[in-house]
Amino acid sequence: MKITQKSFGVTSKGEEATLFTIQNSSGMTVSFTNYGANIVSIIVPDSKGNFTDICLGFDNIQGYEENTLGLGSLIGRHANRIGGAKFTIDGKEYELEKNEADNNLHSGFVGYNKFMYETEIFEEEEMISIEFSRLSPHMEQGFPGNLDVSVTYSLTEGNELMIEYHAVPDQATVINLTNHCYFNLAGHNSGSILDHKVWLKSNKYTPTREDLIPTGEILDVAGTPMDFRILKRVGQDIDADFEQLNIAGGYDHNYALDISGDQVEKVAELVEEKSGRVMEVFTDRPGIQLYSGNFMTPVANSKDGAVYEKRYGICFETQFFPDSVNNPSFPSCVFKAGEVFESVTIYKFSCR
Repeated sequence: MKITQKSFGVTSKGEEATLFTIQNSSGMTVSFTNYGANIVSIIVPDSKGNFTDICLGFDNIQGYEENTLGLGSLIGRHANRIGGAKFTIDGKEYELEKNEADNNLHSGFVGYNKFMYETEIFEEEEMISIEFSRLSPHMEQGFPGNLDVSVTYSLTEGNELMIEYHAVPDQATVINLTNHCYFNLAGHNSGSILDHKVWLKSNKYTPTREDLIPTGEILDVAGTPMDFRILKRVGQDIDADFEQLNIAGGYDHNYALDISGDQVEKVAELVEEKSGRVMEVFTDRPGIQLYSGNFMTPVANSKDGAVYEKRYGICFETQFFPDSVNNPSFPSCVFKAGEVFESVTIYKFSCR
């Protein structure tokens, strides 16, 4: 295994960004930048040994400074939506930016993907890791408490991209970290993901209101287009006349995972049959957001001059349920002073 680094350009604030690239002995290559702790590329082989970048992203730092779609992004302090852009902890109400109608999405206009991170590299025989860390100060984005936060990306010899999240607050606060990588196993610039097949280890999902905030219900997927318990084409039911799909313009829903949460378990699989590529998802989080790229629009500085349109990428965002801070029946994303947030997500790549 080897790791290299080079300049990735200078931000509008005059900060020098670095691109870190890890390659294992099989040739799988993953790149990251210390600006935003973003995943820049994931290059994996197909069934014939041809290597392709399957992670949507940008050619330069200017793309990641804009990045309205959150391509490859670390999302925090709270991933997904908070209804009314406000919440209460210990009797005190906190207000956030309203960046999606009256709600807060991914913590506002300036998320964790818009900051520079300190970097530390760890090299082992079977794995190389990069830790990105920073202090998120009290009331940044409107959230209480200073938060020591880090994300560690590791590439293993088993073609696994492992993401380890770690955060410790100095007072009660909300913590819900995820990654917003858009995947297209046929290649980042290959078009629609509707022929990809998805499997989810989930019998239930959280339906939403018209503004995509969960109603508080947890419904069975059985007999609905939301059912991915058997491997199914993304496009099979995506345009069905079903209220939840009509509201979101496709899949943009949290699935309640059928796992204990005590250990990392396989929760999802993505298959692209023409290339033979397979991606398995493992996590210890209670939920996963399946997002079929319904709101994607062309963005500047895309890699290789690609034009990313609606449904050209798909996301598997491991998480606490959306708006759980305002819904006592959902697993809680509130952590007390000194309480450690730790989570692991693994994306494992292979061919069939």
